[in-house]
Amino acid sequence: MILAAVMGIAAGVLSGLLGVGGGILFVPTLTLLIGLSQVRAEATSLLAIIPVALVGAVRQRRYGNVEVRDGAIVGALSALGVLGGVALANILSGRALKLGFAGLMLLVAAQFLRRFWQARVRP
Repeated sequence: MILAAVMGIAAGVLSGLLGVGGGILFVPTLTLLIGLSQVRAEATSLLAIIPVALVGAVRQRRYGNVEVRDGAIVGALSALGVLGGVALANILSGRALKLGFAGLMLLVAAQFLRRFWQARVRP
Protein backbone atom coordinates (compact mmCIF):
# COMPACT_ATOMS: atom_id res chain seq x y z
CA MET A 1 0.00 0.00 0.00
CA ILE A 2 2.86 2.40 0.77
CA LEU A 3 4.40 1.71 -2.63
CA ALA A 4 1.05 2.29 -4.34
CA ALA A 5 0.64 5.59 -2.45
CA VAL A 6 4.12 6.77 -3.44
CA MET A 7 3.44 5.73 -7.03
CA GLY A 8 0.20 7.69 -7.03
CA ILE A 9 1.83 10.86 -5.74
CA ALA A 10 4.77 10.58 -8.14
CA ALA A 11 2.49 9.89 -11.11
CA GLY A 12 0.31 12.83 -10.18
CA VAL A 13 3.27 15.21 -9.99
CA LEU A 14 4.69 13.98 -13.30
CA SER A 15 1.30 14.05 -15.00
CA GLY A 16 0.68 17.63 -13.92
CA LEU A 17 4.23 18.74 -14.69
CA LEU A 18 4.82 16.96 -17.99
CA GLY A 19 1.33 16.12 -19.19
CA VAL A 20 2.20 12.45 -19.53
CA GLY A 21 -0.62 9.98 -19.29
CA GLY A 22 -0.93 8.14 -16.02
CA GLY A 23 -0.84 4.84 -17.88
CA ILE A 24 2.71 5.47 -19.00
CA LEU A 25 3.69 5.57 -15.35
CA PHE A 26 1.07 3.33 -13.75
CA VAL A 27 1.37 0.24 -15.95
CA PRO A 28 5.13 -0.32 -15.59
CA THR A 29 5.00 0.36 -11.86
CA LEU A 30 2.03 -1.94 -11.31
CA THR A 31 3.69 -4.76 -13.25
CA LEU A 32 7.31 -4.36 -12.21
CA LEU A 33 7.02 -3.19 -8.61
CA ILE A 34 3.64 -4.37 -7.41
CA GLY A 35 3.58 -7.61 -9.42
CA LEU A 36 0.26 -7.34 -11.27
CA SER A 37 -0.16 -9.12 -14.58
CA GLN A 38 -0.05 -6.90 -17.65
CA VAL A 39 -3.81 -7.03 -18.26
CA ARG A 40 -4.59 -6.32 -14.58
CA ALA A 41 -2.12 -3.44 -14.54
CA GLU A 42 -3.69 -1.97 -17.66
CA ALA A 43 -7.20 -2.35 -16.24
CA THR A 44 -6.19 -0.85 -12.89
CA SER A 45 -4.46 2.01 -14.69
CA LEU A 46 -7.66 2.85 -16.56
CA LEU A 47 -9.42 3.37 -13.25
CA ALA A 48 -6.49 5.24 -11.68
CA ILE A 49 -6.31 7.71 -14.58
CA ILE A 50 -9.82 9.08 -13.91
CA PRO A 51 -9.02 11.26 -10.88
CA VAL A 52 -5.63 12.29 -12.32
CA ALA A 53 -7.24 13.45 -15.56
CA LEU A 54 -10.12 15.21 -13.84
CA VAL A 55 -7.97 17.16 -11.41
CA GLY A 56 -5.41 18.03 -14.07
CA ALA A 57 -8.05 19.16 -16.58
CA VAL A 58 -9.89 21.30 -14.01
CA ARG A 59 -6.67 22.98 -12.89
CA GLN A 60 -5.47 23.57 -16.45
CA ARG A 61 -8.88 24.94 -17.44
CA ARG A 62 -8.51 27.58 -14.74
CA TYR A 63 -5.36 28.71 -16.56
CA GLY A 64 -7.24 28.75 -19.87
CA ASN A 65 -5.23 25.88 -21.35
CA VAL A 66 -8.02 23.38 -22.10
CA GLU A 67 -9.67 23.14 -25.51
CA VAL A 68 -13.02 21.75 -24.30
CA ARG A 69 -14.44 20.91 -27.74
CA ASP A 70 -11.30 19.09 -28.88
CA GLY A 71 -11.05 17.25 -25.56
CA ALA A 72 -14.69 16.18 -25.75
CA ILE A 73 -14.24 14.83 -29.28
CA VAL A 74 -11.04 12.94 -28.43
CA GLY A 75 -12.58 11.65 -25.20
CA ALA A 76 -15.78 10.40 -26.85
CA LEU A 77 -13.91 8.63 -29.63
CA SER A 78 -11.42 7.19 -27.16
CA ALA A 79 -14.29 5.82 -25.08
CA LEU A 80 -15.55 4.00 -28.17
CA GLY A 81 -12.08 2.75 -29.02
CA VAL A 82 -11.44 1.45 -25.52
CA LEU A 83 -14.27 -1.06 -25.97
CA GLY A 84 -12.26 -2.83 -28.66
CA GLY A 85 -9.00 -2.38 -26.81
CA VAL A 86 -10.34 -4.00 -23.64
CA ALA A 87 -11.66 -6.94 -25.66
CA LEU A 88 -8.25 -7.39 -27.32
CA ALA A 89 -6.40 -7.05 -24.01
CA ASN A 90 -8.40 -9.96 -22.63
CA ILE A 91 -7.72 -12.12 -25.70
CA LEU A 92 -4.01 -11.47 -26.21
CA SER A 93 -1.30 -13.07 -24.09
CA GLY A 94 0.46 -11.15 -21.35
CA ARG A 95 3.66 -11.31 -23.39
CA ALA A 96 1.97 -9.77 -26.43
CA LEU A 97 0.58 -6.98 -24.25
CA LYS A 98 3.99 -6.30 -22.70
CA LEU A 99 5.65 -6.20 -26.11
CA GLY A 100 2.94 -3.90 -27.45
CA PHE A 101 3.30 -1.56 -24.48
CA ALA A 102 7.09 -1.57 -24.77
CA GLY A 103 6.81 -0.84 -28.50
CA LEU A 104 4.51 2.09 -27.81
CA MET A 105 6.91 3.50 -25.23
CA LEU A 106 9.82 3.20 -27.69
CA LEU A 107 7.79 4.94 -30.39
CA VAL A 108 6.87 7.78 -28.04
CA ALA A 109 10.49 8.13 -26.91
CA ALA A 110 11.69 8.20 -30.54
CA GLN A 111 9.17 10.94 -31.38
CA PHE A 112 10.27 13.06 -28.43
CA LEU A 113 13.92 12.65 -29.37
CA ARG A 114 13.21 13.52 -33.01
CA ARG A 115 11.35 16.69 -32.01
CA PHE A 116 14.07 17.61 -29.53
CA TRP A 117 16.81 17.32 -32.14
CA GLN A 118 14.75 19.19 -34.74
CA ALA A 119 14.20 22.04 -32.30
CA ARG A 120 17.93 22.24 -31.61
CA VAL A 121 18.78 22.37 -35.31
CA ARG A 122 16.17 25.05 -36.10
CA PRO A 123 16.46 27.88 -33.56
